[in-house]
Amino acid sequence: MKKILLSFAFAALVAGGAVAQEKPKAKASAPQEQAVNGPVLTFEESEFNFGDITQGDVVEHVFKFKNTGTQPLVIERVDVTCGCTTPAWTKEPVMPGKTGTVTAKFNSAGKLGQQKKPITIHSNSADGVKYVYIVTNIKEKSGASAKQ
Repeated sequence: MKKILLSFAFAALVAGGAVAQEKPKAKASAPQEQAVNGPVLTFEESEFNFGDITQGDVVEHVFKFKNTGTQPLVIERVDVTCGCTTPAWTKEPVMPGKTGTVTAKFNSAGKLGQQKKPITIHSNSADGVKYVYIVTNIKEKSGASAKQ
C-alpha cells in the first residue's frame, strides 16, 4: 500500500514538474501579446556621465527616445530638481515608431564633487513617468586660487 501511495506521490511530482516546465513557454510568447495599446516612451539610454568637469562649466546632453507604442506620444512636462539643470524637449506629438529628444543643460556654478541629477519626464505613455539622469564630478577651478 505504501508503495502504491509513494508511486502516486512521485507521479504527481513528475506531472507537476512537467506543468512547471510548460509555463515558461507561455511566457516566451508573452512579448508578442505585450504590444501595448497606447504610446510608449523608450529611451536609448537612461543615464549620461559627463565625467570630470570644472566648476562653472555648462554642459549639455541630448537624450533620444522612440515611441514604441501604437498611438501618438505627448510629453506633457519635464521636471528637474534644481535651477542648475534646464530641460528642453520635443513639444509636438511623436508618432508611433518616430523619435524625439529631451535635452538637459547643466550649469555647474556653485557645485563641487559628485552630482547625479534626475530628470523626470511626464507624458501620456502607457508605462507612466520616466526618469533619466545626468552624472558628473565637478572639480574646483584651480586658476582662481593660483593667481592670488
